[in-house]
Amino acid sequence: MTKTPHLLKGSMKYDAGPAEAGPDRALRHGDGTPSGSRMVEGPAGRKPRKALSRRNILIYGTLIVVCLYYLLPLYVMIVTSLKGMPEIRLGNIFSPPVEITFQPWVKAWAEACTGLNCDGLSRGFFNSVKILIPSVILSIAIASVNGYALANWRFKGSETFFTILIVGAFIPYQVMIYPIVIMLREIGLYGSLTGLVIVHTIFGMPILTLLFRNYFASVPQELFKAARVDGAGFWAIYFQIMVPMSLPIFVVAMILQVTGIWNDFLFGVIYTKPDLYPMTVQLNNIVNSTQGVKEYNVNMAATILTGLVPLTIYFISGKLFVRGIAAGAVKG
Repeated sequence: MTKTPHLLKGSMKYDAGPAEAGPDRALRHGDGTPSGSRMVEGPAGRKPRKALSRRNILIYGTLIVVCLYYLLPLYVMIVTSLKGMPEIRLGNIFSPPVEITFQPWVKAWAEACTGLNCDGLSRGFFNSVKILIPSVILSIAIASVNGYALANWRFKGSETFFTILIVGAFIPYQVMIYPIVIMLREIGLYGSLTGLVIVHTIFGMPILTLLFRNYFASVPQELFKAARVDGAGFWAIYFQIMVPMSLPIFVVAMILQVTGIWNDFLFGVIYTKPDLYPMTVQLNNIVNSTQGVKEYNVNMAATILTGLVPLTIYFISGKLFVRGIAAGAVKG
């Protein structure tokens, strides 16, 4: 049987052509390449890396350590909230519960005492919802219009206005506490949920306006100009073109505001009164209560309940959050 020689040179492979019909009739070039052969490209590119290379072990090992660092406290909180006090007194905080009980969750929600009130976190939860919904809607609506105007409808003094907003985004809250107390007192809104909604709306606008302005600036100007040529005005372009294209940045703004407002403690304890305290203030009062025995299972359950809302928002819209942040950072 006649064998066809294959010579490998570099990354090129030589296949015998018609000129090489057998070993006796083969004609070869000076370098030993069979006459009439053709060159066929072989595998190119870098050699595949091993799955267990030193680099991968270092990267994944670091990620696993970081994940454990952040997940371990959550694990301790969950297992502690499902234990009874006799089991907690044994001292092994990492062991799973021998007998699961949801009584700490019930007590944290509806029975835990904070001073004279013994209605748990439920009252604070509904107060937080009443604060959160209007604050998020108002701040996002106003900031999106501001960012749209600053990006597409330049007016006299727009750059100065934008600079003031940027500076306002980095002013420490503590500087503004007392002036806002005086203002809310003068207009009769101090100690009310409406006053706290106004405070959250005002303090959320600078950073949200920056986000919306950068995002709208990255939208192709041809769309805006084409709409202007067709006769569309300020609000028609905003509602019919900009808003439908801006779902990611609206999700980013919503997550930032929900997280900031829901987790707020400082404004809640200063600008409201005990009957209107938000959930975070109620949580602080439950955890730091000096009455009776310290119930760690109830405290852990109350902490988890307080954090469920922002965690749920993150899990549901995490991908859109990343997309919106990346899109808003393209053009400033």
